[in-house]
Order: sequence, then structure tokens, then C-alpha cells
Amino acid sequence: MPINKEKLAKRKEIKEHNPEFVRPESWRYVRLETGWRKPKGIDNHQRKQKSRGRPGLVKVGYGGPKIAKGLHPSGFTDNLVYNLSDLEKLDPKKDGIRFGHSVGTRKRKEIVAKAVEHKFKIFNARVSASGSKS
Repeated sequence: MPINKEKLAKRKEIKEHNPEFVRPESWRYVRLETGWRKPKGIDNHQRKQKSRGRPGLVKVGYGGPKIAKGLHPSGFTDNLVYNLSDLEKLDPKKDGIRFGHSVGTRKRKEIVAKAVEHKFKIFNARVSASGSKS
């Protein structure tokens, strides 16, 4: 059951009114991916918004609602955890946890055990129950 349903609904509603931002000329050349890149050329038509039919530019006004900032799609807040003391500062009813990249398997297992005990939502556990290295 997702929490913060109304915040997620507001985010979705605002996102529906935003254009799909695609990389300039990605529709023209197969070698270019569609992920957004800012047009930086001095004569770039999209940057200048010179002709009709060009996609819009990413601007600050297209941002989502402030109340939904930092929310995971599940509705929990997304918090980086590196050790057990980071876990103690969080509330399992509204905070989800994501392990930092540098947390190793041994410490990760300790944190997972504590998180499961306190019923935290874990976004990237990556620890098997058996604990074997294969």
C-alpha cells in the first residue's frame, strides 16, 4: 500500500502537462540517443527557439510540486544509509532506505537485519539469505 498517495497523484498530474524532452536532432540521426542534452551551439535552432515544430527546452518552470520532492515512487522518502547510526535517525512509517555505494556485504547484512526488524522499506538490499559468494 503506497503512502503519500495525494502527493504522488499531484506529481503525476503535473507531469502529464509537461512535454517529452528529447535530445536535439535525435529524431534525425540513429546514432544519437533520445535522452535529454542541452543544445549549446551558437546557431542551434532549438536553443534559440527559432522555428516552430521544435521540442521545448528543459526549464525550471517544468519542475514537479515541492511537496513531492525526494519521494520514491512507492511514496516513501529516499534516504541514503551508510551505517546503523544512519538507520536510527529514520522513521519506518515514512522513510525508505537505500544503501550507499560504498557499503560492503558484511555491514549491509547487519543493516538489513536491523531494517527488517524495524520494518523499513529497502530499495536496494542486494543481500541473499544464504550469504554465499557465488
